[in-house]
Amino acid sequence: MSGETVATIHWRALDRDGEDKCRLARLDQGWMLVGHARFRDATGWAALDYVIRVGADWCTTSADITGDYGGDAVALRLARGEDGWTVNEALRPDLAGAEDVDLAFTPATNLMPLNRVPEVGRLETTSAWLRFPGPQVTPLTQAYTRERGGLVRYEAQETEFETHLSVDTHGFVTRYPGLWEADV
Repeated sequence: MSGETVATIHWRALDRDGEDKCRLARLDQGWMLVGHARFRDATGWAALDYVIRVGADWCTTSADITGDYGGDAVALRLARGEDGWTVNEALRPDLAGAEDVDLAFTPATNLMPLNRVPEVGRLETTSAWLRFPGPQVTPLTQAYTRERGGLVRYEAQETEFETHLSVDTHGFVTRYPGLWEADV
């Protein structure tokens, strides 16, 4: 990985066996996240590595996900270009307007919208949401609202999921109730 490392984080899963290690690097024209998620779910063991490129505006430009999920090889590339989003080079008009990727298997991808949330206020955004088994990539409408005590209220419209996230100074989630907790 090139660039200057700004922060690293290690999460442990609370809802299953698993962990994720992630590094945030500053690049000349933006940011890069590099992570390694290892977990076991109902499908079996997964070893997924991800590299996410982010513009200076904290919007995702591309994500590469490789590894193994339940015994199957994974090799995905999500990219946002002038014509919209592609998944493994296939144009995906249903993802029009998405500003980020949300990798359902890690809290790392909350970083981008969390860095765009105003100090006081709310951010509504759409992500290209990748989840397994599948893999499936669909739009996910999200809202982030800063609250007292350093908490951020998170809402996902399509799933009607809501929670309060604890966040560090870099924008990494440190506590995702019931799902992830950072080793600090």
